[in-house]
Amino acid sequence: MFIGQTKTLGSRKRFLGWDARVSEIYNVDEMRQELDELRALVNTLLTIIMEEADGVQSGAAQPIPNLPKIGYSM
Repeated sequence: MFIGQTKTLGSRKRFLGWDARVSEIYNVDEMRQELDELRALVNTLLTIIMEEADGVQSGAAQPIPNLPKIGYSM
């Protein structure tokens, strides 16, 4: 065993601990960003689904003529 080898291993262990914490923080930031993106996607999809879910035309799209009024949605 070399002189000072124990000291080097101890400092390396501390460094790896700090590195692990930094990567945990980075992962949490990534998760927060992904969560925000998923929230925006869910809100967009819910808006699309609820826009004309009752089958009533809001005027955004032209109705198709000669179709029964019941049973058609969006």
